[in-house]
This record gives sequence, structure tokens and C-alpha cells, in this order.
Amino acid sequence: MGEKRQDVLAGFRVIELGSYVAAPTAGRLLAAFGADVVKVEPPGRGDESRQWHTFGSETSLLWRSLGRGKRSVTIDLRTAAGRDLVLDLAKHSDIVLEGFRPGTLERLGLGPGVLAAANPDVILVRLSGFGQDGPYRDRAGFGSVAEAMGGIRFLTGYPDRPPVRVGIALGDSMAGVYAALGAVLALLGRERGRRPGESGRDGQAETADAGLAGTVDGDPAETVDVALYEAVYSLLDSVVAEYDAFGAVRQRTGPTIAGVVPSNAYQCADDGYVVIGANADTVFARLAKAIGRPELSDDPRYAGASARGRAGDELDAIVGEWTRRHTQAEVMAAMADAGVPATPVYDAADLAADPHLAARAAHERHEVPVDGGTASVRFPAPVPRLARGPARPRWAGPDLGQHTREVLTEVLDLNDEELGRLAANGVI
Repeated sequence: MGEKRQDVLAGFRVIELGSYVAAPTAGRLLAAFGADVVKVEPPGRGDESRQWHTFGSETSLLWRSLGRGKRSVTIDLRTAAGRDLVLDLAKHSDIVLEGFRPGTLERLGLGPGVLAAANPDVILVRLSGFGQDGPYRDRAGFGSVAEAMGGIRFLTGYPDRPPVRVGIALGDSMAGVYAALGAVLALLGRERGRRPGESGRDGQAETADAGLAGTVDGDPAETVDVALYEAVYSLLDSVVAEYDAFGAVRQRTGPTIAGVVPSNAYQCADDGYVVIGANADTVFARLAKAIGRPELSDDPRYAGASARGRAGDELDAIVGEWTRRHTQAEVMAAMADAGVPATPVYDAADLAADPHLAARAAHERHEVPVDGGTASVRFPAPVPRLARGPARPRWAGPDLGQHTREVLTEVLDLNDEELGRLAANGVI
């Protein structure tokens, strides 16, 4: 028999506040590994992402993806009663995850000091365009702005054309990944700091002992501050280092990276494209042999990465001339036989059909409402893969307020009369 598997975040509860993509991405990852993520949404309209890319459906598949494994609760944070409900939930939670502009949480009466007073053990994870301090903190900032300030927009596209964006919410998604990582690191630090026998959350330490869980001067046990632009900037490896050291400003290079040769998307005889990465010396020798030009690996003009970088146009022309004489399948077979890193350029249909993705369980299927009925659709499975505590498919993003009654009765022990009064007053 194999090892017993368990949800590594089982028993931890997360309150998710905020819309769009960044904070919900963090919540989705935490839910995938077993956390009870309670998504708090405005009554009536819910998370903004519910209405993006709907293709005529009432609720977008983007929301169904971002909301996977979460419980949807509708609470109007603008009301005093709504704020009190969130504070009560925070008393029974480990993490509060928010994606507002800095200062918004404080104006709602749910700032760090208020949350810490309700629960000294709570971890506050904050995502914003520019971070919680600095001269730009009060600016509005979406992922597109973060991608521009973080430097990746300047590097994306062709040198003779304006900067372009990638076709996904890269800045938001990366910030969400970092926020989830920060949340788990904070949980690890908090749990390691406990005395034996301390239970946390539902058995809170007295205020005098709150420092044992990391609370200092009325602050939460830990505050995680993720700026969207910094999440993007972190991807830029040595771009600024090259500027500091050499005054070099890296430019847009289309489908290539300057100095990394050959590494490009090459067109095939059937109009498909294959990305080939053969910029290492030994791999370049294997590529040269595979395309019938073994002498290239002995040519001093192409000896070493620096020389190949200077000869990028020549080598791309040689490789491209060969690929245009072969179909995509033929190019891929030759690269696989030669041990050269390569892959077709995939679209959505290719991703859905690829046997390797299926074998690796890279898709996660959920039944979702589509055109008046239901359909089994695929979403990307959570990353990373844990052998003993893998992510488990739970459910697609729920309908708005689907779990309001369930959560408020289960966690806060509210009765039908109390729930009815809150609903009548527009709080839930």
C-alpha cells in the first residue's frame, strides 16, 4: 500500500477579499491544497471576473477557474454589520487575503490593527499595484500597469514596433503566486513559533502572550506585502544588473533573446511553428548534425555562446531554411531523435489534444453551466505537484453567494432569524 495522502493545508481557513485576478489566484492555490477559502463578494454583483469573457454565458469560465475550491459568501463590506461579520470570520481564520488599493481596508474598518485585535494569530496578505508604502502606493494599478512598470512590456515585441503584452494576465497571476507563497511561509513561521500545546485560531493565546505567535504592537502575526509590479520585475533576471555594470539597456528582440542562439520559433513546411532551443555547445552540435550540417559545430564563427550570439541572423536563417523544407511533425521527430529541446507552438486545441498533458494530469475537469446545460470542461491543474499532499480537484468557482448560509451557520453559528435579518438589511 502507498503512503496515505493528505491535504497539506487542511484545517487552515482563508478569508479572501478583493476582485479580479491577483488575490483570487492566491486563494485558488491555497484552496487547491486543502485550505478552506471563504470568498467574500459584494451582494448582487460579485467578483468582477464573473463578467469577463463570458461568451454569452451568465458567468465566465475565468471565474469558474479562479474560484475553484472556494466557498462564496456575499457580504456588503460598506455596512457596519458586514464589517462585523468579516471580523467574526477572521476570529476563526488563519489568513485574510486582500487585493484593494492601499488604505481601502483601513477605510472599511478592517485594517491590520483591527484584524489583529480580533485575532492576534491572523496573517494578513496584501496585494496592490505598487505596494503598501513608497511614493506610488496610492496610485491605482492593474496588472497591465504592473507589466509596464515591471519592465516586461518594454522587452515584449519587435524592436521596430510598440511594446505589446502577452495574452494572459501575467502580472496579476505572478503576484498571486507570490502571495500564496508568502501566505504559506507566514503560516510556517507562525506555526514554528508556537509553544507546545498552543492551538491557535479557536484557542487564542491571551493578548499578553500574543508575541509568541509573532504579533507585535497590535499588528497581525505576519503581514505579506506583494506589489504587482515587483512580481513582474522579479522575472527580469539580470536586466538591471547589465545596465548597472555595462550601461546596457536590453531591447525588444521579437521571438528571440539577445545573445541566446539558436533559440527561436521556426516556420515549417505546413505553416506550423516549432520552437528550438539549441544555444548550449553540445546541443548545438546535435542540432547541426540533425539538420545535415555537422560542419557548423566545428566552424569557429559559431564556437561558443558569444560567437553564436553575434551570428544569430545567420544561424536562424540556416535553421529556418531547413525547417521550411519539413513538416512540423518531421521537425519534431528529428529534434526528439537528436535530443534537441523543441516543441510545437501550441494553441488551445493543441493543449487539449496533447497526450503528455493528459498523462501528467495537467488538466482538471469540472462540470460547469454552459448554454443552459452543463459541460465537463478542462482547467489547468494546480502547480506544484506534491507526492504526499497533492492538490485535489474540489469544485469549479461557485455561484454568487452559494455558501453564504453554510459558512455563516457553520463558522459563526448564526440562526435563521439572524440570517434573515442580515438579508433584509442588504448586508448579505
